[in-house]
Order: sequence, then C-alpha cells, then structure tokens
Amino acid sequence: MAKEKTLEDLFHDTLKDMYYAERKILKALPKMARAAQAPELKAAFEKHKEQTETHVERLQQVFELIGKRAQGKTCDAIEGIVAEGEEIMEEFKGTPALDAGLISSAQAVEHYEISRYGTLKTWAKTIGLKDAVSLLDATLKEEVVTDEDLTKIATAQANKKAA
Repeated sequence: MAKEKTLEDLFHDTLKDMYYAERKILKALPKMARAAQAPELKAAFEKHKEQTETHVERLQQVFELIGKRAQGKTCDAIEGIVAEGEEIMEEFKGTPALDAGLISSAQAVEHYEISRYGTLKTWAKTIGLKDAVSLLDATLKEEVVTDEDLTKIATAQANKKAA
C-alpha cells in the first residue's frame, strides 16, 4: 500500500512548484522589461528581477531547512500565465495598449505567487517550521508590494494611454 501523503509532502511539492515558477519568472522579466514602453514600468520589471533572485535564494534556504534538494517541478499555472504574457507582447507590440497588457500579465503572476506563498507560510506554521515561516513571509510581503506598485503604474498612466 502506498504511503499516506501528509501536509509535509504537500508543502514540499508546492515548494518545488514555486521554485520552478520563480526561475521561469526570472527568465521572463528581462523580456518584459525590454518590451515595456514606460520607463517606470521598465524599472519596475528590473527591480522585480533582482527581488526574484532573492526569492529563489530564500526558497533554496527553505529546501535546506526541510533537508531536501532544491529542485523544481513543472508548474502548469505559471507556464500558462507566462505564455499569455508572451502572446500579449506579440499581439500588442508597438501599440499604446502594450504596457497595460504587460501589467495585467505581471499582476496575474503576482497574484498566483501571493496565493502560493500565503499557503506555504500557513503550512510552514502548521508543521512548525518557524524559520521557513519568516523566509516565506518576507517574499510574500515583497510580492504584495510589487503588485501594489504595478497597480499604481497602471492607474497613473498605462490604462489611460491604452484607452
């Protein structure tokens, strides 16, 4: 009979999912920065790329805390969100709506990450991984701020320009 799966197994599985997702995002952000028209949006994507490198490092620390090798597992959700973003870059290239589209893609990524990091933090708390809780919380807070920054850029200019 197969071993019964536990919350620890689910935590490890989701950790692998996020490790894959963050590394995928790391590859997508420079393309998004190059495609962005507004200097503020380019800067936001570049800043988030640096933060994402830190997020990958924090995930590696969490893997160490649970005594597992840092490895990713294909995350279909992030694959789909990134593919959607690439589609927007192609279809809206050179149009006033491009930045609004890039922001919507980036926020879809942020919202996915916010939900996953929130879940991982809660599970880490439940299974008594105090050090993991603070690492995951630090990333969660940064993802929330990035989402808020993107909203500011969208409402201050990108959406009006697109309309």
